[in-house]
Amino acid sequence: MIHFKRPTAGRRPSRALVVLVLTALVSMLLAPGLALAVHDLAMQLDGDVSASTTTNVGGTTQAIDWDSLFDSNGAPKTKPAGFTATGFDPDFVTNSNGSFNTSDQTTYSTGSKDTLPISGWQCNFDNNVNSKIDVMNAYAAAYLAANGDSIIYFALERNANTGDANVGFWFLQDDVGCVSTGPSQTFSGNHTDGDLLIVSAFTKGGGVSTIDVYRWNGGAGGSLGATSVAHGADCKGTAGGDDVCATTNTGAPITGPITTPWKTSNKTDGVGNTLQEAEFFEGGLNLTRTNLGGKCFNVFIGDTRSSQSLTATLFDFARGKLGECTASTTTTPSISGSAQIPQSGTLSVTDSATLTVTGISTWSGTYEFHLCFIGTDITSTATCTSGGTLVDSQSVNQATPVPLTSAAATITSAGRYCWRGNFISATDPNPPSAKDDTAGECFNVTPRTPTLTTQAGAGPVDFGNPVTDTATLGNTANKPGTPVINPTTAGLAAGGTITFFLYGPDQCTTLATGFPSAGISVSVSGDGTYGPVQYTPTAPGQYTWVANYSGDLPNTLAKSGAACGTDPNEAVTVRQIPTEISTAQKTYPQDSATITSSILGDNLPSGGTVTFRLYGAAGSNTALQNCQAHTDTLGSGGLVYKQTFTSVGGSHSVTVNTTNTTFFVTSATNGTYYWWVTYTTGDTVHTGRQSNCAENVILTFTDDTGPGTLFP
Repeated sequence: MIHFKRPTAGRRPSRALVVLVLTALVSMLLAPGLALAVHDLAMQLDGDVSASTTTNVGGTTQAIDWDSLFDSNGAPKTKPAGFTATGFDPDFVTNSNGSFNTSDQTTYSTGSKDTLPISGWQCNFDNNVNSKIDVMNAYAAAYLAANGDSIIYFALERNANTGDANVGFWFLQDDVGCVSTGPSQTFSGNHTDGDLLIVSAFTKGGGVSTIDVYRWNGGAGGSLGATSVAHGADCKGTAGGDDVCATTNTGAPITGPITTPWKTSNKTDGVGNTLQEAEFFEGGLNLTRTNLGGKCFNVFIGDTRSSQSLTATLFDFARGKLGECTASTTTTPSISGSAQIPQSGTLSVTDSATLTVTGISTWSGTYEFHLCFIGTDITSTATCTSGGTLVDSQSVNQATPVPLTSAAATITSAGRYCWRGNFISATDPNPPSAKDDTAGECFNVTPRTPTLTTQAGAGPVDFGNPVTDTATLGNTANKPGTPVINPTTAGLAAGGTITFFLYGPDQCTTLATGFPSAGISVSVSGDGTYGPVQYTPTAPGQYTWVANYSGDLPNTLAKSGAACGTDPNEAVTVRQIPTEISTAQKTYPQDSATITSSILGDNLPSGGTVTFRLYGAAGSNTALQNCQAHTDTLGSGGLVYKQTFTSVGGSHSVTVNTTNTTFFVTSATNGTYYWWVTYTTGDTVHTGRQSNCAENVILTFTDDTGPGTLFP
């Protein structure tokens, strides 16, 4: 894997461009049995950066140089065969007009020494670095030969070639670094056993005189070995088979100014693509043959110094990311995008992880799957950068099959969730630990949309009686458990309320008179039928119910019932109190009798008596028969009415009228009735008389039994 790091916001770009490449040489590049040397292989190490100036060392043509590895911007190209990692780091900046800027954020503070632990190193901001010691670009590369030998190559550019020069390269396993924008700052990171320091001296006219390699022994509190573990000279002066060598653009075959495809700067030419004589330095080290291999060099620091001494004063430096040993992980949640919370309120999720480790053949560690509940806001962009629930922990090594799959986690709330995959290296930084806490590890769980159906009570309803409504709630989800992830207490059924409203009469604008403005609320517990609720309207007409469910976030959304007037099941009529009309005729039979003296001018005596008797059918006798029988006892013999008037007379003619108010004829007693009327005189001069059953009445009634019709 290649890591190419550009300066990040908040810090000035490194003033040196450093490239490190590890490569594996294909077998065709090296004849069997030939000793492998740092410049017998593919890399030219001829004092320039151009692959076009090929070299032939050790019977092999070297066709690769630094411009084979990086483009004009210093970005890594596709690595040639055998090259496994490269790094490129610029260590100078320009002004807005393109001219050279003399400020530098990466210079050593006084007192920093190679022999000190990293905690004893400091950097500071320098406004005007001496040109001779000012690093422009530094670069390095790593290479793996066909027989398994590991090689590292390194290069450095400086701003001026005045006098002799001393340079150094640290190859570090931990993520060591330092940037200052003002006062001195302490380097971060620590030494790891096996870190390497390479120091070299060269002159303007004579090339590289010596190159030595020193090993750091022990960890953060260890020490730098005082004895060189590898020694070499100028690559141009050796015929091959060397373990370490270095060279410059001084002396044949490459001498004098050279051209770089990327930007550089020197005191003579300014910013451009030219390096003057002795301003370019490069070298290589066979780690395997010097027993320095098997480490993961992730950071390199190229510097200028006062001498090759291990206690030399350190000047300018450029820090580059080599990433010879890398670990990366990418995780994929089982839910892609989003999923809806089930009605049970529980959802099982897993995470899958790929783990890639390069640069080391044997490693081990632990892989942890963490799951964070970010919150109920699914628009959040937060990720699981720390904390969360540890769902699974697995031991891993180079033989562990991938992808890794976590144990299942149970989540119980709608909202945003993010996984984090953590590889914890047992031998960090060889390889380094790694994690994936990116947005690709996140997913959303959406709440359920419930169903709400309503049904008004049967109608029509007579005025004065209540109207009712019932609601059926469905598709709810249980509440979140405690805790939300892998709960120990299950969530209860969805809560909330269903609120009922009654509109009318005969309109959907206002609530029924007297109906509570807040509605009538019923608490719910999950799916079910709720109600009935009731209300007694104050006026007849058509009324319409409306019901709404409040929801129970985060798992269950609110739900509104059908709008007023759109659901016929929610309408009920309160009718006026119905009336009925029926009619029945009733007649009180009346009669009159006129008694007249037959002698003109004669007056009837005043003591006369007139008796009216009315007969109807009774038993087997007709009314006429009963009348002719002259029964005189009321209530028997068909006699239904009897009225007697006394003191009748005193004038020539007298008319007497009945005043019957006790006997009446209805439709139930239809029939024929006969009158028997008698007159008894009040003296012996006049005669009595009778109307003997000649007078009758036939009555037939037809009643209206109802219920009648509406009026008006």
